[in-house]
Formats: sequence, C-alpha cells, structure tokens
Amino acid sequence: MLLLKTILFFFVVSVSLLAYPNVSQVVKDKKFYPMGEKIYKKKCQKIDPKKYSTYGVLYNAVLNDKICSSISKKYAQAVSLYLWDTQRGVKKYTHYKKILVSKEDKCPVCGMFLYKYPQWIARIEYKDTNVSFDGIKDMMKYYFEHPESIKNLLVQEYYTQEVINAKKAYFVIGSDIYGPMGNELIAFKDEASAKQFYFDHNAKKILKFDEIKPDDVYQLDE
Repeated sequence: MLLLKTILFFFVVSVSLLAYPNVSQVVKDKKFYPMGEKIYKKKCQKIDPKKYSTYGVLYNAVLNDKICSSISKKYAQAVSLYLWDTQRGVKKYTHYKKILVSKEDKCPVCGMFLYKYPQWIARIEYKDTNVSFDGIKDMMKYYFEHPESIKNLLVQEYYTQEVINAKKAYFVIGSDIYGPMGNELIAFKDEASAKQFYFDHNAKKILKFDEIKPDDVYQLDE
C-alpha cells in the first residue's frame, strides 16, 4: 500500500510539472494572460487559485470540473496560466493604457516628433500634467531634473510593447539595439526576459530602476 501511494504521488507530481506550459514569459504576457483573463471573465465561475496545490490540479479542474463552460484545452491552459501566475498574490498583472501622442508632440529633451517612434515612447505622469519622450534615455534625463510630484513613470517593454511601470522594470544598457537617439535603455517586465536580451544583444548591464544613475544615462550619448 505504501509503495502504491508513493508511485501515485510521483505520478501526480510528474503530470503536474509536465502540464505547465514551457513558454517564455514574453509569450505569456502577450498571449496567454490577456486571453485567459478574457475567457475567465466570460465563461467561468469564480475560481480561487489558492485552493489548488499545483498548476496541474488547477488546469484539470478548469478543463474537467465544469467550472468553465465548454472550453478547449488551449483555452483551459490560458485560463489556468492567468489564474496561477497572476491571481495568487505572486505577481500583479496591472494594465496601463497605451501611450498616445499627437503629430505635434515633441520630446522636451531632444525636440524630436514623438509620433514617428511609437515603439519607443516613454512618459512621466505628474499630478497635473503628462510629459512624453522619444525614449527612456531622455525620460531619465528629464526625471533627474524634475523628480517631484510624480504619479507614474511609464515605459514600453521591448518585445511586447506593453506599457509597464518603470519603477518595477528591468533595464538593459549598452546593447546593439538602438533607439531614435542612439544607445538606449531597453525595458523588460521581468528579469528573465532582460537576461535573454542581454545575452542575445551583447549588452553591458542590467539595472533595476533605482540602480540607474545619471552617469549610466549620459554615458549612452558618448
């Protein structure tokens, strides 16, 4: 009986581990989490992911226990990933609106028209106004001179173009990828994505927001 229980335990653990999709954080952020959130709200009863011991147990419940109405394995996977990764208090999944600019808006640091470089735009939201930039480098220059009364610091993740909180992001410096003003700070939501980019693009540093110093920024112009 003990041997049978041991075999069963390892079988359950193995199935659970194999059930978790082997996909990058970028794919999860861009595809699975938004899809899972949408399907969950539309087709599922309220689910508390903390009640499930593993991702595999949660996935099987979503797929087979009729807590979601008639969804495919792919949709069950998306719902399970969304709940397991973002709704257990492990990480926050915060949505920020896309940063929009007009054809008249210019970067206050370099004077370039922002609409020409939508994938690089960053923004500082103050209590009374918003200021947009053609890249994180220029945003940081402005930030060092105007650090008061800030509501949000917003940047776009390089791969997904998702707008994220700069203070929670990871920044790669000294890569072979250039922005509108040359060398740039490249933003990522998580450290794993930043490290992959770092190795793929011959970068020099990975820094959290609070680790970025004026010298790091101004040396990018040299």
